[in-house]
Amino acid sequence: MATPPVKVYGPPLSTAVSRVLVCLLEKDVPFQLVPVNMAKMEHKKPDYVKMQPFGQVPAFQDDDITLFESRAICRYLAEKYPNKGTAGLFGTNPLVKASIDQWLEAESQSFNPPSSVLTFQLFFAPLMKLKQDEALIKQNEAKLEKVLDVYENRLGSSRYLAGDEFTLADLSHLPNTQFLVEKTDKAELFTSRKNVGRWWSEISTRPAWKKVVEMQNA
Repeated sequence: MATPPVKVYGPPLSTAVSRVLVCLLEKDVPFQLVPVNMAKMEHKKPDYVKMQPFGQVPAFQDDDITLFESRAICRYLAEKYPNKGTAGLFGTNPLVKASIDQWLEAESQSFNPPSSVLTFQLFFAPLMKLKQDEALIKQNEAKLEKVLDVYENRLGSSRYLAGDEFTLADLSHLPNTQFLVEKTDKAELFTSRKNVGRWWSEISTRPAWKKVVEMQNA
């Protein structure tokens, strides 16, 4: 009997869900995407909260293992399937892993906060018919510019953030950047920076991410 695929709960449009999906596709791991109707508050129902105690998406199941933080899920997949699909997503030795981890932390702590605010304010708020907060947009655009200046310098001497190979450090930036470049008027934040623009062009055209974008647009 075939081993059941891992299950990912949540909509592909969610940035955290799409982060997990692209990792699964990079690793060529079969999976089942389980819809969660957030408009109907399905993510707050008791059975779901047992898997995801914060009542958010994604939730992730692999046999009897349940995880809920997207970056932790990606680390788990890269460690469990080191030689399947794209190899080396989380490195092959302690030093490389540390380099990947520090850029994952930079993404989580420095890049994600302002880019998430901008993604919500510029893309999701209009869809939800919510008023945009112009002061918040301006404040977080300035924060993101400072982060991207650091990236511009780093990517001047390195093909990818953690070195010369595509890793989770790059992959984790895909969801928010996709929205900002393709769905808002802030693409220049990335494309006006030579090295960041080159990096984004490379990582955003990977087949796994293009497949996730197709899922989002379906």
